[in-house]
Amino acid sequence: MSASVQTILVASDAPTLRREVEAVISGPDVEVDTVTSGPEVVTFVAEEAPDLVIVDMQMGNMGGMAVCLELRLQESYDAMDHVPVLMLLDRRPDVFLARRSGAEGWLVKPLDPLRLRRAVRALVDGGTFADDSFTPVPVLVGGAPPLQAGSEPTT
Repeated sequence: MSASVQTILVASDAPTLRREVEAVISGPDVEVDTVTSGPEVVTFVAEEAPDLVIVDMQMGNMGGMAVCLELRLQESYDAMDHVPVLMLLDRRPDVFLARRSGAEGWLVKPLDPLRLRRAVRALVDGGTFADDSFTPVPVLVGGAPPLQAGSEPTT
């Protein structure tokens, strides 16, 4: 295996999700490994140190948030190297949990190949990825214009 091959771990207990992600990110320079539980993720990362972990938020045994928190805990006392985590979320409100767990990126399902590839590339390159899909549009209540900096509300 050459140094340019990236190792990406996909963790989900849903076979269709694992196959979907693997089909999108596979290529000649990517080795994709899959696991079906959170404890398997922690073991794999400790032994193999992949370039990226893609984890489903909803795994029956140790879900995505718990996996990410455990990886960050292990990293905090130098038990393993830092590995970026891309969390796959079922709904927009789960973004809060992804942020709190220390994930470098997240995608809200349903997945599409373009967003998934962009997220993977960003994280493998050392960046972050915040999926803005399904972000609520702010609504003004009562028709009042938004306050400007330094202005007082009118009654």
